[in-house]
Amino acid sequence: MLWPFRARWRLAPTLGEQGERLAAKHLKRHGFRILERNVRLGPNEVDLIAREGDTVVFVEVKTRRACDPVPPEANVGPEKQRRLRRAARIYISRHDDGETYYRFDIVSVCIPEKGRPDVVLFRDAFQGH
Repeated sequence: MLWPFRARWRLAPTLGEQGERLAAKHLKRHGFRILERNVRLGPNEVDLIAREGDTVVFVEVKTRRACDPVPPEANVGPEKQRRLRRAARIYISRHDDGETYYRFDIVSVCIPEKGRPDVVLFRDAFQGH
């Protein structure tokens, strides 16, 4: 039997948690307001849901230790986009006010062994068809 509180005793955040925290800080510095983090919507999850002006933004965060040769944002393929769209439809059905716009952004985070993390925002990274 596993100890039920095992995750609470973890000392260091995971790479993904570090990336999401850096992404949220980056978005806030650029005028976004973070509405929710790690939101489960049906069987899917959205890393961050933020607001920028009159737009609700569904943000997928991709974090890696090194960005070469394939940058993190390249890993948001068609299947991941479909899951994010499904999650967004659930969110919109619960929160739509008729005057809000929606879009999908990707935040790429590279956390090298040495040096500063590189955080890049890709606005309107894919369409919400």
